[in-house]
Amino acid sequence: MIIHVVQPGETIVSISEYYHIPVDRLIIENGITNPDNLAIGQTIVIVQPETVYTVRAGDTLQSIAKQYSVTVMDLLRNNPTLSDRNYLNPGETIVITYQTKKTRTIATNGYTFSYIDKAVLKKTLPYLTYLSIFNYTATDKGEIIPAGDDTELVQMALSYGVAPIMFVSTITQDGKINRRTNYNILNDSLIQDLLIENSLQILKNKGYYGINIYIEEISFHNLDKLSAYLKKASDIFHPEGYQIFITITPVTNINTSGISLEELNYTELFQYVDKIIFASYDWATTFGYPSSIFPVNILINLLNYAVSNIPSEDILLGFTTVGYDWELPYIPGVTGANIISNDGAIQIAAINNIPIQFNETAQSPYFYYMDSDGILHVIWFNDARSFQAQTMLVTQYNLLGLSLWTIMKFNAQMWFIINTQYNIQKL
Repeated sequence: MIIHVVQPGETIVSISEYYHIPVDRLIIENGITNPDNLAIGQTIVIVQPETVYTVRAGDTLQSIAKQYSVTVMDLLRNNPTLSDRNYLNPGETIVITYQTKKTRTIATNGYTFSYIDKAVLKKTLPYLTYLSIFNYTATDKGEIIPAGDDTELVQMALSYGVAPIMFVSTITQDGKINRRTNYNILNDSLIQDLLIENSLQILKNKGYYGINIYIEEISFHNLDKLSAYLKKASDIFHPEGYQIFITITPVTNINTSGISLEELNYTELFQYVDKIIFASYDWATTFGYPSSIFPVNILINLLNYAVSNIPSEDILLGFTTVGYDWELPYIPGVTGANIISNDGAIQIAAINNIPIQFNETAQSPYFYYMDSDGILHVIWFNDARSFQAQTMLVTQYNLLGLSLWTIMKFNAQMWFIINTQYNIQKL
């Protein structure tokens, strides 16, 4: 695999000719939305196909998969444009295999809301092991409140060999943390009993594979209480055959001098759960200091500590595909940032003819630009180099796999990197 960084004067055609890969394939595999105006510093992933096939009349994905001894899921991952249609066009070329050696199988988890575009979900499911459906809010009265109907999502996941996971948190649907509810749950045994009982009924009624429990702001002060809550949940869920995941946001301090990590003894929690997902959504927040998104150097610090506490093969490393756009100068607690897609960030750089810069330490792209009102902005986001650095940590630390927040939009380049380097575990 080659990650090509666009240089001044290069075009999608010149890059296509240099690597001998058709323009349309470069666009599809990388999800390029600005092929006629590439941004300097934009990344394009190059992987040469090993075996391709030209579709004939009467061919189906099943017949082609059987002919080449691959799975239908392999074909869908190698050709994501096939996911949203029920037919093949005679004469079209599809990739059977790429020139990469996949020496590892990893698990992948994707978070989604119940209102995800079904076409996006269909395109993403071939790449997933688990689907965590962000649909249930826990209250301090022991209730579990659904945000929408997740029945179809659960069934779609199962049809693709993906394990649907019920995600329960105290986060409201508008993304706000309910600290009082967190406190009450951890300090009231009766509330815990009701939450566990209500969750179990949903698991059974909906056909979920397991539950993903998320409690914000884990600290030294509440670690013992959370452990006791998880033990209680384990005593109920495990005998019923349900897996227990826990999503942890490590406590971090973000300021002008960088990001510091609070180290907690996660061993106490792991003895009652099956998988731990480390997903620090607060490392780049709307009111946080302008910084890189999931900086790799901080991920390394986290993993160095985490694998000394819990088995590395049960850890899913979380990351995101969104970027953040801050107005400058930054005023702590006042300046807000807007969430922006990676494609959106690249479009701004391309339209304004601004070279994208890259922070090697954090493995994150960024750039400054001036808006139409003359206000200076800085954007930090992710690109192929970021995704590659993050996925390499899975191998380096022998992790179970990766967890993505969220899959509401399909990121072709990210999945292309993962797909061409790893086999995806299906349960």
